[in-house]
Amino acid sequence: MDKTKDYITKYLNQVKEICDLINKDEVAFLADGIRSLKERKGRLFVLGVGGSAANASHCVNDFRKIVGIECYAPTDNAAELTARINDEGWDTCFVEWLKGSNFNEQDAVLVLSVGGGSSTTSQNIVRAVQHAVERKASVYSIVSRDGGYARRYSDVCVLVPVVEESMITPHAEEWQGIIWHLLANYNYEN
Repeated sequence: MDKTKDYITKYLNQVKEICDLINKDEVAFLADGIRSLKERKGRLFVLGVGGSAANASHCVNDFRKIVGIECYAPTDNAAELTARINDEGWDTCFVEWLKGSNFNEQDAVLVLSVGGGSSTTSQNIVRAVQHAVERKASVYSIVSRDGGYARRYSDVCVLVPVVEESMITPHAEEWQGIIWHLLANYNYEN
């Protein structure tokens, strides 16, 4: 029992530390970006893989239901996603999905990712961000580590601080939820 309680205390202390370190200005800029997207009647496309794909699905629900933004996650349509992966490849599945959705400059992508993509990881996210930049659409991200490709090309990036190397993934994914819940409720109430 003591070992379990020690682990719980350590984990929750890390969550508190991230709470103190998170850049509140970036969160505020992201809130403003979401508000602007809603005002211009743009659509939000939420991109994530693994646990971040599950977060993307939940995020879509909140932004559609609470905020009233037309919002989608390509990972919610398993048939189309797997057909694209099979026929076109993993690297292009998101960008081709965006093209099929007539993604344009009024829209935005929100990247939920642990690392944000690089030359060797999450190429589907990297290529979707490249497409968004080419279309002059907004790019937002909630990422960790150094933020990767998503951070470099985001209009606004909330970077989840690394407080322990072995806990990057769980903290990145839990903070995605904290931030999008904050944004959804802020934009609903204000």
